[in-house]
Amino acid sequence: MSKKLLVFFFFSLAVSSCQFFDKKAPSEDELLQKELQKIDWKKVDAFPSIDACEVITDEAQRKQCFFEYLTQTIQEKLSVDTLAILYPEIDTIEVKVTVFPDARLEFEPQFPKDSVAYDKIKIDSILHTRLVDFPKVNPAIKRGIPVKTQFVLPVILKTE
Repeated sequence: MSKKLLVFFFFSLAVSSCQFFDKKAPSEDELLQKELQKIDWKKVDAFPSIDACEVITDEAQRKQCFFEYLTQTIQEKLSVDTLAILYPEIDTIEVKVTVFPDARLEFEPQFPKDSVAYDKIKIDSILHTRLVDFPKVNPAIKRGIPVKTQFVLPVILKTE
């Protein structure tokens, strides 16, 4: 009788343990969607940078180094142009900077919504002509992958 009881016990154990394996594993798409929902797409793991700023270990200081370098370089490139002469009333211009994953840079002037006094095409043309030959920019990184980032920099045209 004890053999029958032992066989019955193992058989019932085997049947009940199959319930643990009966659950379906989530599909690849389900796992991917769950993982994608966890990611904060508005933040990057590492901001764009240039080689001169890469030696800085503190992330906030490295970010500040990059923005200061970019702003100063844009100001220097625009200070030798006629922008300040053509538009003496403009002392600061906002420039939208796009850093692409392949390290390309794109610059676009930002104008107030009510500004009709400026020749936007001429200012845009001056920006595209003057803002060339930048050193290599390392793009922003999100989860180990280079990503596109955009930000607006205030660029001072007059230093007096």
